[in-house]
Amino acid sequence: MLLQGKTGLIFGVANKRSIAWAIAQALAGAGARLAFTYQGERIESGVRELAASLGGDGSLVLPCDVTKDDDLDTVFGEVDRQFDGLDILIHSVAFAAKEDLEGRFVETGRSNFLLAMDISAYSLTAMVRRAEPLMVKRRGGSVVTMTYLGGERAVPNYNVMGVAKAALDASVRYLAAELGTANIRVNAISAGPLRTLAARAISGFTVMEEHYEKRAPLRRNVDASEVGQTALFLCSPMATGITGEIVHVDAGYHAMGF
Repeated sequence: MLLQGKTGLIFGVANKRSIAWAIAQALAGAGARLAFTYQGERIESGVRELAASLGGDGSLVLPCDVTKDDDLDTVFGEVDRQFDGLDILIHSVAFAAKEDLEGRFVETGRSNFLLAMDISAYSLTAMVRRAEPLMVKRRGGSVVTMTYLGGERAVPNYNVMGVAKAALDASVRYLAAELGTANIRVNAISAGPLRTLAARAISGFTVMEEHYEKRAPLRRNVDASEVGQTALFLCSPMATGITGEIVHVDAGYHAMGF
């Protein structure tokens, strides 16, 4: 029970295929007490059912639009009231308009560009600002966000999301540098292609899956549970010396030159 007595807040569970849900299962299985957020009534019942399935004394489930500061203030305020501090923050949130995940990146409109950056990158900074005092109460903490290779290389059709992931990657390094003196670690996981709700919006996603299977050193794609176990490691006492890192969980694909 690596996380016995620890508390965590998870953003990004939409359904049972969500990477955030795989992470939640791994953290709960290690003893963590978790809180969840959801956006919109459409997914509320599903998130509540998943949270309840973890058992224990019941999970805290709160509405949140990450583009609204008032919503974030409410969520972190309630988490502090219920948990008296916070040990773990999971950021698994990203969005780009569907039309911007196909065709040419140069055609991205200004408003859609700003929206993708706000939700996919800035939201991490907005969350960490509010998590910092809660983690200081616990004498430290761990923040884990989800990124992708498209922030390091140009991936067909990933377009504006790749630019947002590059900003997210840089944010991880700057946040890690600033918060290290408070014993707060900030890391990212770069996962291979997984069939999540968000992934289905990317044009040519099945081709991407097939390419990974042929080119990755392990000759396969990864499973969401492998991402969950990596997040558990990063949030556990086994990773206390790791911060500012991007951990690739992609069957080794990122190591290949062609």
